Amino acid sequence: MNRVNESIIQDFILLGFSDRPRLEFPLFVVFLISYIVTIFGNLTIILVSCLDSKLHTPMYFFLTNLSLLDLCYTTCTVPQMLVNLHSIRKVISYGGCVAQLFMFLALGATECVLLAVMSFDRFVAICRPLHYSVIMHRRLCLQLAAACWSIGFGNSVWLSTLTLQLPLCGPYEVDHFLCEVPALLKLSCVDTTENEAELFFVSVLFHLIPLTLILISYAFIAHAVWRIQSAEGRQKAFGTCGSHLIVVSLFYGTAISMYLQPPSPNSKDRGKMVSLFYGIIAPMLNPLIYTLRNKEVKEAFKRLVARVFLIKK
Repeated sequence: MNRVNESIIQDFILLGFSDRPRLEFPLFVVFLISYIVTIFGNLTIILVSCLDSKLHTPMYFFLTNLSLLDLCYTTCTVPQMLVNLHSIRKVISYGGCVAQLFMFLALGATECVLLAVMSFDRFVAICRPLHYSVIMHRRLCLQLAAACWSIGFGNSVWLSTLTLQLPLCGPYEVDHFLCEVPALLKLSCVDTTENEAELFFVSVLFHLIPLTLILISYAFIAHAVWRIQSAEGRQKAFGTCGSHLIVVSLFYGTAISMYLQPPSPNSKDRGKMVSLFYGIIAPMLNPLIYTLRNKEVKEAFKRLVARVFLIKK
């Protein structure tokens, strides 16, 4: 392999699923349907939460942020993936690769912190119900949301800069369907042990620490719910937390298996499958989980549809 300055790199080849050409058309159909469902589902949650005054609460404010994040998440990866699945020459420009890497890192870290903030909101709502409106006031919610996005994008600036500064060796074939740090490190001409250690450190920081805080929050929530006398009260309390717990399990389970497990002979294919779930399936499932398990969202959606039909008449 020849060492070439990265400033003259024009394109990367995304190998993706090129070793399984028979799967490309079925995957194209599946990813296209998933993308459409993701766009529709998350836009629905954003519109319903913004337009229905009954949902102007901290819980739905953070849910709106999660839906916006999932929209950006899939949009930074899926369109390029669909183009490559449908094309013979599966390339992405250097600028497109940099943008994809930056956004994927930023949005992933933002979601880690946001899910922890959402668990804190549920902790205050159930364990401190009389003080909920005082503690979770609008200004604090805005500050927490801004902190989530700022931390995520700050992390991305750091990791992206460290990755893109490495000298790369041709041919520029990324053995993945997107530009991600582990795949790009394999193209480097120099020892990447330090970069891999930094990636592992960031993964621990953004996965295990928020997950620990989430588990602590839910330990207090479970204790508070156990003390509720009525079965209806317990069911309502668990109902407000159930959707969030499912989303947390999906997100952190796939993320931890992707970044924190040691390398293995099957780690390449495992990484691709986990990335698919992490970047495509989970954002599609999130709005379905929140709408199917949440009566308030379903009722708000019905009111929104009724208003639209009344306007048309």
